[in-house]
Amino acid sequence: ACVAHLHCPPLAVAAAAELAGAALNPSMDSWDQAPAAGVIEELTTAALARLVHPAAPAPDALITSGGTESNLVALLLARERAAGSPLRVVTGTNAHHSVHRAAWMLGLPAPTVVACDKGRIDPAALDRALTGLAGSPLLLVATAGTTDEGRIDPLPEIARIAERHTAQLHVDAAYGGPLLFSERLAPQLAGLEHAATVTFDLHKLGWQPVAAGVLAVADAAMLTPLSLRADYLNADDDTEAGLPDLLGRSIRTTRRPDALKMAVTFRALGRRGLGKLVEHCVRTAEE
Repeated sequence: ACVAHLHCPPLAVAAAAELAGAALNPSMDSWDQAPAAGVIEELTTAALARLVHPAAPAPDALITSGGTESNLVALLLARERAAGSPLRVVTGTNAHHSVHRAAWMLGLPAPTVVACDKGRIDPAALDRALTGLAGSPLLLVATAGTTDEGRIDPLPEIARIAERHTAQLHVDAAYGGPLLFSERLAPQLAGLEHAATVTFDLHKLGWQPVAAGVLAVADAAMLTPLSLRADYLNADDDTEAGLPDLLGRSIRTTRRPDALKMAVTFRALGRRGLGKLVEHCVRTAEE
């Protein structure tokens, strides 16, 4: 799938869809600029949200430029849910650097970093760290597929610890998230469904051209802080007519129709086809 870095060669159908998107060149910031692309994005994000949060009553997902943007938005949404008190982020030494950068960009205190055991967050160290921060709004950031070793944090235990400390949980599954495509490998991500937000990249083990990032949320209402009114993009009469508000689907304004290549890939291969590709990569790595 990849050598030295995490990006994979794109599938031919995905590359062709990328070319079509570039030729049509819709901008995903208003319905009148991207009516068809808007519908494709809505259907694609709904399917991805259900994949990550199958039992949630109203999950949703955003298309992002990748894990860095997804992690930034996840921390932003957690900060807004903290409602006034400074959010404290807790993560492991195995976390991606974008978690620390996002905290800095959002004006949050530097994340509290806990020890790892064999590349995975040590639950006992995590429990002690959260106890020491009692009284502050907490966001725990776990990793499913670390950059250096591909390790998956003990998500079920981490989810229980987060619940015990009333901490929000975000999982950076930019690398490991596509294991969900495989019925055989998906159990390795058990516990992911308890996360409020999940980062998920398809330009890694999804064989998509860059960029193809996703941020899944357990409840669509969590995205309310992203809402923004700009008359030339989402005028009141558009809203009254029931047209989708694409501006509130990203922290970006102008953005590419990246959902198109994902949708074409899903139609061509389906979950089973992508799952077989993921299984082949894992099997090859294990040999």
